Amino acid sequence: MAECVTDLAQAAACRNSAAATHLKVISICTIFVTSVMGVSAPVMLARYFQGKSLYDIAILLIKCFAAGVILATSLVHVLPDAFAALSDCQVASQHPWKDFPFAGLVTLIGVLMALLVDTVASSHMEHGHYTPVETLEKEGGSGAWSIELAGGGGEVQRVEELMRLKQRLVSQVLEIGIIFHSVIIGVTMGMSQNVCTIRPLVVALSFHQIFEGLGLGGCIAQAGFSFGTTAYMCFMFSVTTPMGIILGMVLFSMTGYDDTNPKALIMEGLLGSVSSGILIYMALVDLIAVDFFHNKLMNSNVYLKKVSFIALTLGSASMSVLALWA
Repeated sequence: MAECVTDLAQAAACRNSAAATHLKVISICTIFVTSVMGVSAPVMLARYFQGKSLYDIAILLIKCFAAGVILATSLVHVLPDAFAALSDCQVASQHPWKDFPFAGLVTLIGVLMALLVDTVASSHMEHGHYTPVETLEKEGGSGAWSIELAGGGGEVQRVEELMRLKQRLVSQVLEIGIIFHSVIIGVTMGMSQNVCTIRPLVVALSFHQIFEGLGLGGCIAQAGFSFGTTAYMCFMFSVTTPMGIILGMVLFSMTGYDDTNPKALIMEGLLGSVSSGILIYMALVDLIAVDFFHNKLMNSNVYLKKVSFIALTLGSASMSVLALWA
């Protein structure tokens, strides 16, 4: 309890609502710009290599880097934050939060939810019940992608189509998990009145969004969505954290709750745990395992497998280092 009182005293010394609001306005613009840069870079890189001999290799390396970023995001950023929120002295001193490790339980639920969605969607696709809205064929030089899943057409084409549809599902589920995480960090910053916390977060979260955007953008690039769908997914990622900050500011003005309020901490911990479970499953099962054990291009080239592992490690390391600041 003494530690809790000390933490509250330190927070009170840094509390400055006017300065905090000014920093939040700056962060909204900065984080939006860096998010756009991060998520669009892999997409533009993939479009640049489209039709060239190195296209498949470039996409594979981008995806491996992305998988490392997503895995580090879940294990080094999201999950520890969820445990910290539910272990806070104001929460952990109450029932039932002090009686059971809810962060771990909800993370497990997130993993099982992702598995359920993955299994059901894959089953529908394999039995022809999943009707795509877009197609793999490129329409007349405009750069937009279109799709048609025609009956017949050979087993190889069918397998390639199912793989592409699976990659689209992976990208969409990944975006859901990342959006959960982005909303949480945005709302937390928006509700905070602690300038000592917000000031370093502005820079740290900007880099955080760049690397997280690289991770999501790498998956979107391989999925081969149409230009409109790609732009929409990139836009949604880019605005989620800024919108979360605005939402947090509105919640503080309406309720007076800041990021140290027990109810806010509980919500942050639960949503973070679900998000972590989804991201852990998607990174390990649908990204890393698929490429390192079932990718013909990688399995036929030992050197490429080594380079892919280096890309995976670099992605993980880049995101992990940011945990020093955010």
